[in-house]
Amino acid sequence: MLFHQATAQEALEALGTDSERGLTPGEATKRLGKYGRNQLRSGKKQSVLSRFFSQFKDFMVLILLASAGVSFWASAMQGDADFLDPIIILSIVVINAVIGTVQELRADKAIDALKKLSSPKARVLRAGKKQTIDSAGLVPGDIVILRAGDLVPADLRLLRSAELLTEESALTGESVPVEKDALAVCGKEAPLAERKNMVFSGTGVASGAGVGVVTATGMDTAMGHIAGLLEQETAPETPLQKRLGQTGKALGLGVIIICGLIFALGLLQHIEPLEMFMIAISLGVAAIPEGLTAVVTIVLAMGVKRMAAKRAIIRHMPAVETLGSTQVICSDKTGTLTQNKMTVTAFMGAFGQEPLESTTAQFCLELGTLCNNCETEGTDRKEISGDPTEAAFLRACRSSKGSLEEKYPRVGEIPFSSARKLMTTVHRSGGGYRIVSKGAPDVLIARCTQQLRGHSVSPLGGGVKAKLMSDNSELAGKGLRVLAVAYKDVEHLPGDDRETESGLIFCGLIGMEDPPRKEARAAVLECKRAGIIPVMITGDHAETALAIARRIGIAQEDGRAITGPELDRLSEGELAEKIGSCRVFARVSPEHKVKLVKAYQRRGMVAAMTGDGVNDAPALKAADIGCAMGRGGTEVAKSAADMVLTDDNFSTIVSAVREGRGIYRNIRRTVHFLLSCNIGEILVVFAAFLLRAPAPLLAIQLLWVNLVTDSLPALALGAEPIPRDVMEEPPHKREESVFSGGMGLSITLEGCLVGALALLAYSAGRAWFDVDPMEPVIGRTMAFAVLSLSQLVHSFNMRSEGSVLELGIFGNGKLNLACIICAFLMVSVIVFPPLAAVFRTAVLTPVQWAMVGGLSVFPLIAVEGEKLLGRLRNMSKKKK
Repeated sequence: MLFHQATAQEALEALGTDSERGLTPGEATKRLGKYGRNQLRSGKKQSVLSRFFSQFKDFMVLILLASAGVSFWASAMQGDADFLDPIIILSIVVINAVIGTVQELRADKAIDALKKLSSPKARVLRAGKKQTIDSAGLVPGDIVILRAGDLVPADLRLLRSAELLTEESALTGESVPVEKDALAVCGKEAPLAERKNMVFSGTGVASGAGVGVVTATGMDTAMGHIAGLLEQETAPETPLQKRLGQTGKALGLGVIIICGLIFALGLLQHIEPLEMFMIAISLGVAAIPEGLTAVVTIVLAMGVKRMAAKRAIIRHMPAVETLGSTQVICSDKTGTLTQNKMTVTAFMGAFGQEPLESTTAQFCLELGTLCNNCETEGTDRKEISGDPTEAAFLRACRSSKGSLEEKYPRVGEIPFSSARKLMTTVHRSGGGYRIVSKGAPDVLIARCTQQLRGHSVSPLGGGVKAKLMSDNSELAGKGLRVLAVAYKDVEHLPGDDRETESGLIFCGLIGMEDPPRKEARAAVLECKRAGIIPVMITGDHAETALAIARRIGIAQEDGRAITGPELDRLSEGELAEKIGSCRVFARVSPEHKVKLVKAYQRRGMVAAMTGDGVNDAPALKAADIGCAMGRGGTEVAKSAADMVLTDDNFSTIVSAVREGRGIYRNIRRTVHFLLSCNIGEILVVFAAFLLRAPAPLLAIQLLWVNLVTDSLPALALGAEPIPRDVMEEPPHKREESVFSGGMGLSITLEGCLVGALALLAYSAGRAWFDVDPMEPVIGRTMAFAVLSLSQLVHSFNMRSEGSVLELGIFGNGKLNLACIICAFLMVSVIVFPPLAAVFRTAVLTPVQWAMVGGLSVFPLIAVEGEKLLGRLRNMSKKKK
């Protein structure tokens, strides 16, 4: 049954309960067994051990484990008990798994946070007696009593209400307390925000009182429905995870094919199987960039640290790079693009619109501050508690409420009534009384007979009243909430309320809104420049949403909003067409937000979602990148998000996108560098095998190159400063390969160059300096040194797609330090005898070192020449 569509009596009959007596204890126990406890279901959490073992699912990791196993078996079969290689490989794998597990040990607390929103106690009527019970014991049919300050313990159909207002912004996005009416009967299609006869679990009672019958508990409530959506949604795999996964599979399969091919060729050439195993293992070690996973993880971690300093806390590390790929930002309005604080922004009096600082406007605000039940708190009395609309008067008025009440003490009040749509207070003023009323313009203007014009009063005729109603429509058309203020001074107190609220002097119209954040417009414009589409998705009214969207640049002046009911009527194809042009979606439910996010994803777009309410949580989780507000956001939203903004500022998202793009560039640099180095290593080993020469590099030497002389510069490249023009480029496409833009070809050519230089050093050392060419200790050492040092030099090429000389070859201090350390370590394993014994190297002569140095600097010269030729080609194309 749709309880918002039923009368109170129909709801009671459907639920089999009595409004005066409630359920009997026996019936309540019976229903508790049927419906279960009024609690949200907890999802099953993954254990630490299962998280750890899940780290070994990566294809490259499985290849490494296989390499370690074969290496261990081969060493055992040879009988030399040299298990250093497999131990190092296993250590790498385990360290990577530990890092990954630590990063993932952030249990999803969204359901727990939702539980905390439930009221721990509830006042109910059982067998005609009022009692307080744990809210977990509530069942459908229970009669619940509500008072101001309560958290609603379950979904209720109101039976009685007295000036009842509830705070529902976390659930529906409504920026002001919602007026409730037990007598109302809503339409079948009415969204949550417009069900005035219902109150919902987890929302708060702002003022007034009410009695309601429980219609839903636990997972059947509106809040429980959101919890169910959170359980169903899984965070999508990030673009980076997909790209690296594809890269890992390609590398792994390539390694298997090459190693298998070499092993087969060796057997055909009658080489010993164990010897071929060791050659194949050496090639596998050379081909797999063991440090890639760790380097990417650390680069992301560095980005997380930088972003935290810029007030963006990243909860899931891969989300850092996802920001750089963002193509559409679906933003909530209330508290995200706006300040979530009702503010007076316009005043219209007898002479039309006037500045808020004008005498008439301030007089009107003083009257509104007197006719007001907000309280000021704190040592400086600047903290305001109470209805947000009334609080707006206190903030806009230059005079304090305390000083005004001292001058005009309150002696009476006619409370606000939804039927009258007015609030009136009576104050002592000199020898008489001042009566102040505020409320709906159409109601209050009808009760006025005069109008304040500057310092004088004039009659208020029908024509003037029509003009005032036109002014009211003008303000409302701008998305403002409008209240009228009137007053009169009398010598004696009127005899009844009707007399009190008649014959008033109209003072003016006060327009207020939840204003946009100051930085929002600039941030939206920067999004557009960066090729990112900003979209507003809110539970608020369409007119209000459109007014804000136009002011900050999200919507054009002729743009329109699509509402939740309209979304329900659209087919998947029609929705795909609409989202291409529509930028504002209003009066939407949590399901609509998820639907919209997924619609953008189906178009192949990387979608970010921002929000602060419980109603935003499912969409935050479904989005490629969920951004929650840290200050004003609910714990549910924060737990479901990938990123939390500590300053609740939309512009911080744009800064985070900029950081994400820079991080993606740096990750591409590290991948480019590591893979080009590994291709060089593969070439050396493979070429030597084809030439039937002894292995030019041992497995332990290859591991040293991959883990030390590759990884430290790669990490330093991850700290490369973000270019200024990074936000002038379009975002990366979801399907874009990590090797796009010709990077794959560059990696191959540069890898071949590095490999050729190392092979040349090996051949020269073996031919000219080694006593026994079949035991090429000098040649192997020279190849080892050239391979390491040329890669260090090559790392400087990675700093820029343009000439590194123009950028400044020593502009990255971390890279300079990394290369110095790596060069020292490289020389150490050759110069110091204990290390030389482990790595099986020989001491080189000055001539040999000179040859190593000359070959090692060649990559910088060659790549700079390649870049110069590229620039010359581009210049000639432009001239043509």
